[in-house]
Amino acid sequence: MNLTISGHHLDVTPALRSYVTTKLDRITRHFDQVVDVKVILTVEKQKEKERRQRAECNIHVKGNDLFAESSHADLYAAVDELVDKLDRQVVRHKDRLQDHHHVGSKRTIQ
Repeated sequence: MNLTISGHHLDVTPALRSYVTTKLDRITRHFDQVVDVKVILTVEKQKEKERRQRAECNIHVKGNDLFAESSHADLYAAVDELVDKLDRQVVRHKDRLQDHHHVGSKRTIQ
């Protein structure tokens, strides 16, 4: 899995980088066919302080690309919301890939 974490108007500290990687481990635990992950952490330059910190992520999995974004006053909370959204998308994608057709057992006539 290729992981790219970048910051826009923000320096990505080692603590922030390790926090994001530990949170993204939850996604790879649910679905192991993740090819590429790109995370962009942004601080918006708007005057209002609410929802100023933004986290967005592109995930390339086998057969699909997934995208999610989240905004919050705290960057760590934005990352938490982002991982929750991505986790739901990955579980739904994995569920769609699985074959749910049940093959009935053959009855033997005696």
